[in-house]
Amino acid sequence: MLKPFFQELFPEAGCDEAGRGCLAGPVFAAAVILPTNYKNPLLNDSKKITEKIRYQLREEIQQHAIAWAVAKIDPEEIDKINILNASIKAMHLALDQLKKKPAFIIIDGNRFKPYKKIPHSTIIKGDGKFCSIAAASILAKTYRDDFMLEQHKIFPLFNWEKNKGYPTRDHRAAIQQHGSCALHRLSFTVKPVEE
Repeated sequence: MLKPFFQELFPEAGCDEAGRGCLAGPVFAAAVILPTNYKNPLLNDSKKITEKIRYQLREEIQQHAIAWAVAKIDPEEIDKINILNASIKAMHLALDQLKKKPAFIIIDGNRFKPYKKIPHSTIIKGDGKFCSIAAASILAKTYRDDFMLEQHKIFPLFNWEKNKGYPTRDHRAAIQQHGSCALHRLSFTVKPVEE
């Protein structure tokens, strides 16, 4: 079971992003404030659970959370400000949208920029340790996957239906063969596919 809270100040918001290592598409981030009595034995880092359970949990989280929000930064801006700054900006935008202001923020990873003088703590592998960060990882991941599935209909050559924009062999081979499209991050290096 994940821990419910990191510290005593309430409400505590958890933040995480999805799509940081992708070659295409936006980076998405989510912020989630869960109630003090929230429990779900299935809740975990979005990478450690099946797609079916991720979508089940998304419904559950949205229904029971005190507040939740999702935001994204598009590839063009990622290329301008870099992926780390874009990930942090997406988290700030998600925090901006919360209907309740958090008293404390916990963030997956080891990098963050202060948000509106609210105290915060970065936690490495936090999405596998704390409920609110795990919930944020699930929202960020599922909303990003939905976006990439829609974009797959427009750009079917890159197989985003399967790879969601990550640098898989098939995705890199398609870029080599067809070039990049409007959704590719031009500042990212694409390793060539060896024959």
